[in-house]
Amino acid sequence: MNNPTLMKNLRNVPNYPIPGIQFKDVTTLFKNAKCMKIMVNELYELYKDKGITKVVGIESRGFVLGAALAVKLGAGFVMCRKPGKLPAETLKETYMKEYGKDTIEIHKDAIDEKDIVLIHDDLLATGGSMKAAYNLVKRFNPQKIYINFIIELTSEGQKGRDVFDKDTEITTLIHI
Repeated sequence: MNNPTLMKNLRNVPNYPIPGIQFKDVTTLFKNAKCMKIMVNELYELYKDKGITKVVGIESRGFVLGAALAVKLGAGFVMCRKPGKLPAETLKETYMKEYGKDTIEIHKDAIDEKDIVLIHDDLLATGGSMKAAYNLVKRFNPQKIYINFIIELTSEGQKGRDVFDKDTEITTLIHI
């Protein structure tokens, strides 16, 4: 899609969080009302006819558009968080990322077998955090799982899609 307004407002931060990483900062998109409207509307158009009942947002940038989209779709919103942040019983998944190891959790009662789930996050690079979230959501045996990102890195040897089965439906708003 690569909307020109989104591309113009996306900030690149070199050497963050470690040397060699070119961090794509979506906060510049979030602070711009026009960009927010574009992103929510583009996501809504992608998913309005899919029957989504739950949107899962991955901590923390996935919460912003994930929650906004859930409202527009008339769906519930589920937080996928770092350990110790959710107050009730959780399921957890540990994964490797570009620069370390991490764990994420979802409440055990967040999703059920009747749900059609969209998992949303800001960026697809190696696919580690989304694959962990996808594995967590699969444990609930929902009817269907969709995956979405604001940005997909396809340059610099990033092959995040490769960690998912070929039949996994993945959409992104921006390809870099």
